[in-house]
Amino acid sequence: MRRIIVHAALMAGGALVLAGCGFADSRSPVPEFMRAKASDPPPPEAPPDVRRLVRENLDSVFVATSNPRQVRFSPPRRDLHGSGWTACVRAELTSAMGKPLGAQTYRVTISSGAIIDRRRVEPEDNCASESYEPI
Repeated sequence: MRRIIVHAALMAGGALVLAGCGFADSRSPVPEFMRAKASDPPPPEAPPDVRRLVRENLDSVFVATSNPRQVRFSPPRRDLHGSGWTACVRAELTSAMGKPLGAQTYRVTISSGAIIDRRRVEPEDNCASESYEPI
């Protein structure tokens, strides 16, 4: 009797393990009718209000001691490497010693209505060809 119960438990456990193999993802090498449906991509985010974001978060773009003046921004562009937006921000800055640094440009990454990253521009960023508006 004990042997029958052990065999039944092993068979039930094996059936349970194999039941998890019933669904294949959308990229598996099985026929189309056996694959799970691919999920839809998230809807595109609306263009952010760069003027408001930069004005409200000026310290997250520039160091507060750099005394940013004549702050200007470019229109937002879709981020080619992610789902957010990017924009170029330019301002006249001073060094920590009080000497003028001139116009410095940063590229900001915006996602879900917040600035999530900023970095100095590089030649491939194309910020030199952008048109800028004052804050």
